[in-house]
Amino acid sequence: MWKLGNKQLNSRLLIGSALYPSPAIMCDAIRQSGSEVVTVSLRRQNPGEGGGNDFWQQIRELELNVLPNTAGCHSVKEAVTTAMMARELFDTHWIKLEVIGDDYNLQPDPFGLLEATKELIDQGFEVFPYCTDDLVLCQKLVELGCNILMPWGSPIGTGQGLLNPFALKTLRERLPDTTLIVDAGIGLPSHAAQAMELGFDGVLLNSAVALAQDPVTMAKAFGQSIEAGRSANLAGAMPARDIAAPSSPVVGQPFWHQK
Repeated sequence: MWKLGNKQLNSRLLIGSALYPSPAIMCDAIRQSGSEVVTVSLRRQNPGEGGGNDFWQQIRELELNVLPNTAGCHSVKEAVTTAMMARELFDTHWIKLEVIGDDYNLQPDPFGLLEATKELIDQGFEVFPYCTDDLVLCQKLVELGCNILMPWGSPIGTGQGLLNPFALKTLRERLPDTTLIVDAGIGLPSHAAQAMELGFDGVLLNSAVALAQDPVTMAKAFGQSIEAGRSANLAGAMPARDIAAPSSPVVGQPFWHQK
């Protein structure tokens, strides 16, 4: 068990609900992943205006914790307005905050992110900010009152994995009391396991499952990899060495001499 915001959860995988070949495959994949948190975007389909009613009904039937996000928002005003709508529609104070600063790599706008975070925390939200792996930015988000941070592994949808493990490891070491979830860029179960091995509390992903040839099987693989990575972190890795060292003992072994 672990605590995410005010919720006690078993799975450390958070999963998205976009890009799947069909709603049925989406539901099957999410169930197979074992995830207890699903992210949804109001900007894709607005339930308040009757858009995508079937989709929203299927999300409700999953009976999971919903984490609305402000995907596609490019300004503080857009993001705050979307968050307010989400709280009203889903009866949750959770919000995954995205304020996009660049359309090419979808990097978050650090200045807009800080401004929107402050406003939403003042409004009583539990803000899950999607951010880069910049230590100073993350520290300032924590100073504003964020208990959870979601730094990227690499740009959204690239599947490149953890491009800067050093920066992520630094975040883990410098922010030991903050819940850290790698969000964006995860492409393979091994990437997710690596994040967990670094000591991160969880992983959020979408494209790696939804765009797989078999999303349901891939979702299961990610659930397993996150458990493996977490167990490896708790077990403690052997130290890396510069020279080879035999795993079998040599004491007591006979020596053979050639004549």
